[in-house]
Amino acid sequence: MTTVAARPCVDSGATPADINSVLGKVQLILDAFTTENDELTLSDLVRRSGVAKATVHRLAQELIIWGLLERSGTRYRLGLRLFEMGQLVPRQRILRESALPYMEDLLMATQETVHFAVHDGLEVLYIEKIIGHRGLNKQSRVAGRLPLYCTATGKAIMAFSPETLLAEVIAEGLRPVTRHTTVSAAVLRKQVERIRRERIAVEHEETRLGYTSMAVPVFGSSSVLAGALSITAPTVRMSVSRFSGALRTAGLGISRTLQAMAHAQVPDLPLTQFCAPD
Repeated sequence: MTTVAARPCVDSGATPADINSVLGKVQLILDAFTTENDELTLSDLVRRSGVAKATVHRLAQELIIWGLLERSGTRYRLGLRLFEMGQLVPRQRILRESALPYMEDLLMATQETVHFAVHDGLEVLYIEKIIGHRGLNKQSRVAGRLPLYCTATGKAIMAFSPETLLAEVIAEGLRPVTRHTTVSAAVLRKQVERIRRERIAVEHEETRLGYTSMAVPVFGSSSVLAGALSITAPTVRMSVSRFSGALRTAGLGISRTLQAMAHAQVPDLPLTQFCAPD
């Protein structure tokens, strides 16, 4: 599985309403950081954000004061305040707390890497990952993103989302990540139809050669899609028949937990907002 680097804000679905506003410029500066580029010089920030050098320098100093950026010698990096704020996001926190016990059980049962992902735009966003001593310790990460069309979690999400999502994914284009990536709209539609019937998605080496993933959808209140739970393993170790039972059981357990929390009317629980807005 390969993690797609975050794209500059001007190319992403999170383009600010007004890139000439102060907030728009701040977003462009923060979006300049990626997994592969987590420390940037002032010149890097200017080049990657497209914001004028004097403005970047001024805003960067203010972001340091707020704790959103830190200095590392002559380079800048994202600050701990962002991490702290991220842990307060209700949707992410509730899903992680609900899913983690079942993910741990699934790890014990399979000894393979377990992910929980949600839908964000035309990508999956990984909000939790647990790994055993022989699991996939690279390529995927919490807060990492991958296209919907080439991941097991993404295919599961598309299968139980409105038809418009699949149409948007196809319209955006299916680009190969590996030689096994699904790039045919007709094939992708058939895969999604099969996943709806079988309620389990499988991708064979579509995002990383040598690795296979399988996923099931997870539902919250009123059968609203909350995300998808997956197992990723080397293709030589992956066994759909052997792992599917444990995967389905874990997915069902998370769904029941979320639904029970909704019925209990837990304060500030946004169970009706698990699906990212179209």
